[in-house]
Amino acid sequence: MEIIRREKDLKREFRNPVLTIGNFDGVHLGHRFIFQRVLEKAGEIDGESIVYTFDPHPVEILAPERKPLLITPLEEKLRLIEEQGIAVMIVAPFTEKYAGRPPEDFVKKVLYDQIKIRHIFVGHDFTFGKDRRGNIALLKEMGRKWGFHAEMVEAVRLEGTVISSTRIRELVARGEMKEAAKLLGRPYALTGKVIHGHGRGSRKLGFPTANLRPAGMLFPKSGIYAVWAVHEGRRYEGVANLGWNPTFQDQKFSIEIHILNFNREIYGEYLRVEFVERLREEVTFRGAEELIAQIKKDIAQAEKILKTAKI
Repeated sequence: MEIIRREKDLKREFRNPVLTIGNFDGVHLGHRFIFQRVLEKAGEIDGESIVYTFDPHPVEILAPERKPLLITPLEEKLRLIEEQGIAVMIVAPFTEKYAGRPPEDFVKKVLYDQIKIRHIFVGHDFTFGKDRRGNIALLKEMGRKWGFHAEMVEAVRLEGTVISSTRIRELVARGEMKEAAKLLGRPYALTGKVIHGHGRGSRKLGFPTANLRPAGMLFPKSGIYAVWAVHEGRRYEGVANLGWNPTFQDQKFSIEIHILNFNREIYGEYLRVEFVERLREEVTFRGAEELIAQIKKDIAQAEKILKTAKI
């Protein structure tokens, strides 16, 4: 997939470009449906499929007090969209100046003059440009004038629920990982570098853990989870503890993953943790022996869940 990170780099000619535009945080089933429409149309007219997105999230600039925690950071979003088969990804730096641009100016100077779009798909709630005046009606009107076609994609529902990034955030925040995975089309994941923790897992408890600290990401509700730990493309069974370790009265929130059947030293390396199911709440134990007994039960329960979980 070709990645273009600035408007001024839009110098080459695209072949019958078919484009969609949006933030696409989560790259959930609703987004993937839009991408499929783009790919189908591109196939029909021998065109190139293009996704136009923004970085950072527009709300981070327009209303930083309401800045959302991300479902997918940019690099993960790029990876997931590439998996869908999209040919070109345009990542526009989002600034206050960018937000203040009249929508008519953006359509004429970027979508038409530079990209020369033939067809554009947008989601049912998509707005853009100054005062959010840009919408599907404006795109259709300008398309009639400049010779491209604009089409709105209706909201995608699953079991009566509209698939949206907002809904997925609610489910993840409640620890309802199986429901979130249904809307995402995959397990919810956190990716980060493995950092040094307290050293208790291996030294005191006999269960070594990898500690993560992903930045700007939405964390699932504190508790114990059955997870897949993905390292260098290989997936391992695991148990994750998110929270404050009340037995040891920790003062900082931590994410600790015990990876089953794994003996490598991976400090400083990247690890992706895919959350499959929440096992229980964090609880305070009377001592290390009681905690060790519970960890063994958690591992057995996680192994049972992961053996039947879809990858």
